[in-house]
Amino acid sequence: MCIRKATLADQPAISTLLDQLGYPETEAFLLQNLRVMLAQPTSAILVYELERKVAGFIAIDFIPQLATKGDFARISCFAVDETTRSNGIGHLLEEHCTQLANERNCDRIEVHCHSRRVDAHRFYQRQGYEESPKYFRKMLTDQTTT
Repeated sequence: MCIRKATLADQPAISTLLDQLGYPETEAFLLQNLRVMLAQPTSAILVYELERKVAGFIAIDFIPQLATKGDFARISCFAVDETTRSNGIGHLLEEHCTQLANERNCDRIEVHCHSRRVDAHRFYQRQGYEESPKYFRKMLTDQTTT
């Protein structure tokens, strides 16, 4: 067992986990997205290896704040292989991210979790997260077609 920083070589395993999470067909853009996120000092992607295979990953962004004392961290994507769930892998990945957020002087971690992911909601509640209603978004024009 090992938590380590993700590399570009992890792309196939992360793609499989994203498919399990409900994001199919990421192969066309995932490698480029990994390149960008791995190069950003304000992002971290971690993988959990079990028997030399990626069994889970978490992506987190650290976001400075202007109007509050502490910054915040946002989990942007998080998945554990469906064959190894409920074995503590998600807890260890989330715990590692909490440590990173503390080291970066964040005072909170946020995560957007779709209403259909009831099991994930229970997981986050067990980790100490509280629901914070009202989430707004604005869809922008697809940048790949312009």
